[in-house]
Amino acid sequence: MNVDELFKMPKLPSGSNKRRMPDMPTPEMLKKMRMDTGAGPSSVVVPARDGASDRGMSRAATVEDVDDEMNDDVDRDFAPGGDADYFAEEDEEGRFFGGGLSREQKEILNIFDKDVSEGVHEDSQLEEMNLPAVKRLLLRFERAEKKNQDQRSKYPDDPTKFIDSEADLDLALKALLPLAQAPIIAYPELVLSGAVARLIGLLSHENADIVIDVVEVIHELTDEDVGNEVEGEEEEESKREDALKILMEGLLENSILELLVDNLKRLNEAEEADRQGLFHILAIFENFIASRPELSTLLVTKTTILEWLLTRIQAKEHDDNRGYAAELLSILLQDNRENRLALGKQDGIETMLKVLSQYHKRDPVDADEFEFMENVFDTLCSTLGEPEVKKLFLDSEGVDLMVLMLKEKKQSRSRSIKVLDYSTSGPAGTQCCEVFVEALGLKSLFSTFMSKVSKKNKTQNEDISHTLGIVASLFSNLASDSPARIRLLAKFVESTYEKTDKMLEIRDAAQVRLREIEKEIEQEKKDLEAEGEEIDQDTQNSWYLRRLNAGLFTLQTVDYILAWVAMEDDGIRAHIQQMLRRRDNSLKDIVKTLEVYRDNVDEDPSAKDSDEHSQKEILQHLIDFLDAC
Repeated sequence: MNVDELFKMPKLPSGSNKRRMPDMPTPEMLKKMRMDTGAGPSSVVVPARDGASDRGMSRAATVEDVDDEMNDDVDRDFAPGGDADYFAEEDEEGRFFGGGLSREQKEILNIFDKDVSEGVHEDSQLEEMNLPAVKRLLLRFERAEKKNQDQRSKYPDDPTKFIDSEADLDLALKALLPLAQAPIIAYPELVLSGAVARLIGLLSHENADIVIDVVEVIHELTDEDVGNEVEGEEEEESKREDALKILMEGLLENSILELLVDNLKRLNEAEEADRQGLFHILAIFENFIASRPELSTLLVTKTTILEWLLTRIQAKEHDDNRGYAAELLSILLQDNRENRLALGKQDGIETMLKVLSQYHKRDPVDADEFEFMENVFDTLCSTLGEPEVKKLFLDSEGVDLMVLMLKEKKQSRSRSIKVLDYSTSGPAGTQCCEVFVEALGLKSLFSTFMSKVSKKNKTQNEDISHTLGIVASLFSNLASDSPARIRLLAKFVESTYEKTDKMLEIRDAAQVRLREIEKEIEQEKKDLEAEGEEIDQDTQNSWYLRRLNAGLFTLQTVDYILAWVAMEDDGIRAHIQQMLRRRDNSLKDIVKTLEVYRDNVDEDPSAKDSDEHSQKEILQHLIDFLDAC
């Protein structure tokens, strides 16, 4: 046995020189070896069994010897599936010849099949996991861990001394995977027995394969669906959640997040096992954040996870881990101001724009890369909710890049409109609005806006929604009588008010959708009153949200834009009034929409100290003007 090839030891815990366990020979591989022997009837030989020659030399076993030995070994189940004829060959006349496999090869197959059979047997036993069974597994793991630690300490430079204990530790770790089937019993015992601390300690093991085993176990144990293979009572569900919390607390107390991030840099993704291990690490982070969202802040502040994720998404070749890195980045920044600001400080906006720039001239090659691109765009949109990030986005020429994407008919076009909507919104988006007009973004934006809308095209409908958002922000932020604002107003006059007419068409469609939901809400209100139930504020809020999703949000945005253009241009106002009369409407209907909008606006507390007009004040001015018309 070549120990160096079987068990490579790194000098330091490094992913580039870690030990690799050899691939186990599969039955198919050994069958092929048998078929490739090409032995004829007169020349078939197999090695004699131990003790066949008293002179220390192996005699050649004839065909008849093989036949006799096969009869003696009928009860030996070394063939996969217990197939007694697995190694048998017959010629056209039905004569039997030797299998062509050496004793060592047969023995390997025997061991392989035995392990598989035992594994199936163990799985059937673990279906009814009880406390004694859990304790036995944990005791086996504890002994294997201690033995490996002792032997590595005694013989650090001689892998032959601890190779067996390493293999035993590998098996003991894999045996812990079924504990996820019984979290209520197993998880408290994991913490109480000290097994959690031992598991976390192994994340610093010299052999990266052992680290990967530990990562796989922790991933399985922390999955939010542990123990949910069969739906149970609510009480059982509550117990499972409590058990998972106990386990996670135990893992956090042993600095699991920091150690996992350290191992991200250690693993070498050129190796398949390492790629899988890294994927499991990212999944563990997602499991923790799904269970306890507040941990996302801790993960970012206490580790270098952001730095690693930003580096990983810049990889030139796309793979699953690159996609998962982008998804995890999006999760970390969701509704988290601290993490967004931390991303900005690490040049995260510049990095994401650099990644997205590759989709300016080309589309993603497949669905996985398309999902990756969407995640990076969504992450950018999420961060643009912070005023400080909008300044960084502007400084990195993000508006210019989005306008370039807007001009190209690529898949990134729709996402660039969404980013522009987020970047131009609010008082902090004023500079972005000015740069957008200077970069000639109006022409491309209204070209998209005027394209034919398909009811089945969800992306196109989203484009219209975000386009309306950009136009509303432009009216809110561009200075009166500025060249940029005049150019914006001109768009609603050119081509015989075609863009104004398109606004009115969108308004009609939104009203139709809204009427349907209003009927449903009215019926629900009558049912509640008939039952004598009080309509509380929560119910009212729920109804309002349903109205927004059903078309009220679009209606409010369109009427906000129409109010602005009507106030600033007499010709547009006259045209709007004429078109509304054809629909049995008037400016008063726009006023009603704006009043509902005004009454439900959530003001930013910081806006009170600003010299800028608040959204409520702007709405009130528009309402007053239209009322006077």
